[in-house]
Amino acid sequence: MTAPGTPTTAEALRGVGLRVTAARVAMLETVRDGDHLDVEAIASGVRDRVGHVSLQAVYEALHALTAAGLVRRIEPAGSPARFEGRVGDNHHHVVCRSCGVVADIDCAVGQAPCLTASDGHGFAIDEAEVIYWGLCPACSTARSS
Repeated sequence: MTAPGTPTTAEALRGVGLRVTAARVAMLETVRDGDHLDVEAIASGVRDRVGHVSLQAVYEALHALTAAGLVRRIEPAGSPARFEGRVGDNHHHVVCRSCGVVADIDCAVGQAPCLTASDGHGFAIDEAEVIYWGLCPACSTARSS
């Protein structure tokens, strides 16, 4: 159930001009319910919800959802693309070097884009993408044991 004033998944899709299909609804809900999922995990989640869906259809729908601003794509170095439903706030990420787990980090200071470039080269900068790297608590504990 959605909170009062929060659009349903179908309304969110219609609101950005996308056709509402069972697969798109399942995909957006899978991403929103997940935690920085890769394409394989999203495809599995969609299949659990609606049955068969091709990997190509998942890629195409993720492209459309990302272009429409309903989903955010991140690509940590050395990892496959991951997708999340937290959009519009220009938050950052921390990635474990050992197991690859990804977590959200809110902006450290100020409003988006959260960082001021030393030289913007004339660009009107509206977003900063920062990825912090380290070891998650589980991997830190495992290494120290």
